[in-house]
Amino acid sequence: MINKPTILVWDVPTRVFHWLLVICFAGAWLTAESERLQMIHYAFGYSACALILFRVVWGFIGTRYARFTQFVKGPAEMWKHARALLGSHQDSSPGHNPVGGIVMVGLMLLILLIGLTGYFSVKEFFGDLMGEAHEMISNLALAVVAIHVAAAIMMSFLQKENLVKAMVDGKKQGLPDQGIRYPQYVVGVLLIVASGYIFYLVISGSLPGLTQ
Repeated sequence: MINKPTILVWDVPTRVFHWLLVICFAGAWLTAESERLQMIHYAFGYSACALILFRVVWGFIGTRYARFTQFVKGPAEMWKHARALLGSHQDSSPGHNPVGGIVMVGLMLLILLIGLTGYFSVKEFFGDLMGEAHEMISNLALAVVAIHVAAAIMMSFLQKENLVKAMVDGKKQGLPDQGIRYPQYVVGVLLIVASGYIFYLVISGSLPGLTQ
């Protein structure tokens, strides 16, 4: 087995998005049943939706491995990847694999649906239907998150590379010409500031249209 050098794969905005989304999803889940923490629940939920909207944009204009064109593939590519794993082969690309990519997109859609049904529930549209849908989709998203975490652990063993650590420092094994050149620190910092500001606006009641 050839030891490949370490290269930069995940830019700063992609990593910031990932971990802020983890915080928002966990925070929204932990505060879901508390009436006293209702505004915090709203703040986590709407912040998560804002992060998803950013990621959609970044999926078109971001760096190489952040773009949807790099990892959103059809069923044939997904099947090819699954067969390669069974044959102990690895993808040549250090970015998301086709299966992991489609799971990520599915989770993003679920979180947007959670936010939408939550908003409709707050506005009391369609009676109790939206509240029930909100809870059902949240449970489905939690199951997908569990699958995502389990898959990351499994792939870390199969590829002999810590994928969780890679999403922290942005580095993976690959060929020198596969790495990205610019980490995009400025965009990452702006994303942190914007997310914090949105959280503040919601929790302070400055956006009553979303919480009343």
